[in-house]
Amino acid sequence: MDFYLKDNGVRTSFEYGQLNISGDETYGFRPYQLMVASIAGCSIGVFRKILDKQRVDYEDIKISADVKRNADEANRIEKVHLHYVIKGYHLNQDKLLKNLDVSRNNCSMVQSVQNSIEVEETLECIELSK
Repeated sequence: MDFYLKDNGVRTSFEYGQLNISGDETYGFRPYQLMVASIAGCSIGVFRKILDKQRVDYEDIKISADVKRNADEANRIEKVHLHYVIKGYHLNQDKLLKNLDVSRNNCSMVQSVQNSIEVEETLECIELSK
C-alpha cells in the first residue's frame, strides 16, 4: 500500500477506488471512523458467512457501533460496542449468540485490536412472519 500526503490529509488507491483520509471530515474519512468500520465490517462479514453456512433464514442484519474514546490519551479508541439487529424467520437467539462468539474469534480485525480496544457485541432478534 502506498499513501500520499495531500494538503488536508492522505490519499491512497486500491483496486476498488481511491480513499481519502483526514482529521477533517470535509476532506476525507477520519482515521477512527476507518478503524471502527474495519472492526464492524469484518465482524458482520464473518457472522454472515457462518449464518449462510448454517442456512439461517434472515432478511437483514444491521450493526450500530457506539465508540468510547479517551480525550486524555490522544483521543484513543477504548471501546467499541457493536449492537447487531437481525431480522428473520424462526430465529434462535441462543444459537445466534454462539455464532456471534465464533465470528468474533475468526474476525481478523477484532483479533488485531483484542488487547488494546475492548469490543463488546450484543444481539437483538426481530422475528418476521411469512
